[in-house]
Amino acid sequence: MKTHTIAVIGGTGKSGKYLVQKLLQKQYKLKVLVRNPELFTLQNPLIEVVKGDVRDENAVYSLISQCDTVISTLGQPKGEKTIFSDAASNIIQAMNHYGIKRYIVTTGLNVDTPFDHKNDGVKMATDWMYKNYPETTEDKQTEYELLSKSNLHWTLVRLPLIQQTDESFVTEANLTDCKGESISATDLAGFLISQIEDREYIGKSPFLYNLIH
Repeated sequence: MKTHTIAVIGGTGKSGKYLVQKLLQKQYKLKVLVRNPELFTLQNPLIEVVKGDVRDENAVYSLISQCDTVISTLGQPKGEKTIFSDAASNIIQAMNHYGIKRYIVTTGLNVDTPFDHKNDGVKMATDWMYKNYPETTEDKQTEYELLSKSNLHWTLVRLPLIQQTDESFVTEANLTDCKGESISATDLAGFLISQIEDREYIGKSPFLYNLIH
């Protein structure tokens, strides 16, 4: 059986580090897009580092070449123009070029879909994001629209606060509302990896959260 190769974007970030470690534990081959390879100290024969930025079309083409699935936990770089719709455009284009379908990506609670019944707390958080970070918030919504119009097998996972912890908790996915205040980075990594083969959320935007009482 052919080894599954995963293209990882955002693999050096707060949640991306957990994702990379869990993918390696499961023996996936990885191609990881890294802006500054000299700062990427993880050595593993399963990892191929691709130098570049997700805004650079050539770097994205190089990353996605010969991969089966693309997973992104991309964050907004401080002090830079908002990145999410640029990233989505380049990734969709490259995936279409190579005929790769499965794209799994994370975003915030503030993204709205036509299917939502957000509770008051999530609505308030969404409004707060629009007031305080209008450009980034609108750009994440644009990313959802771009994915919706694409023919990729995409899943856009909407997240509350990410807790950087190795601990695991009861986790729930919900297509209409977020009923938890946080998600463990370990549980997030596990869910993203489960989506490589799971078809339940193709073309959908589940909220993912921990049920902690």
